[in-house]
Amino acid sequence: MEAGVGMALQSRAAGFGSARRRGAMCDAGRSSRIGSFRVADQLASPAAAVRARGSKPLAPLRAKKSSGGHENLHNSVDDALLLKRKSEDVLFHMNGRCIYLVGMMGSGKSTVGKILAEVLGYSFFDSDKLVEQAVGMPSVAQIFKVHSEAFFRDNESSVLRDLSSMRRLVVATGGGAVIRPVNWKNMKKGLSVWLDVPLEALARRIAKVGTASRPLLDQPSGDPYTMAFSKLSTLAEQRGDAYANADVRVSLEEIARKLGHDDVSKLTPIDIALESLHKIESFVTEDTITDSQTESQAQWIQTL
Repeated sequence: MEAGVGMALQSRAAGFGSARRRGAMCDAGRSSRIGSFRVADQLASPAAAVRARGSKPLAPLRAKKSSGGHENLHNSVDDALLLKRKSEDVLFHMNGRCIYLVGMMGSGKSTVGKILAEVLGYSFFDSDKLVEQAVGMPSVAQIFKVHSEAFFRDNESSVLRDLSSMRRLVVATGGGAVIRPVNWKNMKKGLSVWLDVPLEALARRIAKVGTASRPLLDQPSGDPYTMAFSKLSTLAEQRGDAYANADVRVSLEEIARKLGHDDVSKLTPIDIALESLHKIESFVTEDTITDSQTESQAQWIQTL
């Protein structure tokens, strides 16, 4: 099993941004297999789509061997083994709970989420993609344009409600999913993980790939980085407290310091996924101990 994971992750991603683009390509290829459903008229539901798909995990992650040679391959195998071993520790305490990744747009929720789903043996879903399928439109940007942000948020809440009835899922949520209390009510049925990325890094990443697919950032003119940073700063101020509701916070700045990097862009998705597993383990272990203590106290009281 461990050897298989090692071969599946034969090389570290060269950069977080490039991994995100590869993840987007995987999303496009897989969307037809999830199936179409509509939330608005209740013809079907995400829960039905998940049941139809079953609990089968994603296919093993594949990557081409880079020019780093044997040393790079050795590091990749080591990372894969670390991920797999840590995932086994986490699974022991998860009891099938779903994992919801939250964070600003461009924070890498889908990329990291696919890695977590792979090593945990979970299924992966992107809530934005499910909303697109639910309303029969190819992008969130078009939904905003044709309908409204409120219309999108209503369908997003319906998707998260249906997913919350399932188990063993990793769900990458949209950047604004945290603004509605009802979404937190559903996500708290599982475990939420905040990917906290510095705004400068987000703005650089988004300016590089463009803002056409991000309706809240798309601007007709101006310097892409400056415009992206300004809008991201406003959104971060509005949503900062909401993101802090997450059970687990994974700070990319903290990971970079631990690894001796001066820039979070040097981190790979594997670095972030591994730190996420460590943080999740700490949370679920503490949660298990607390539950055990509560149960012991209740039993002791009954003997009095």
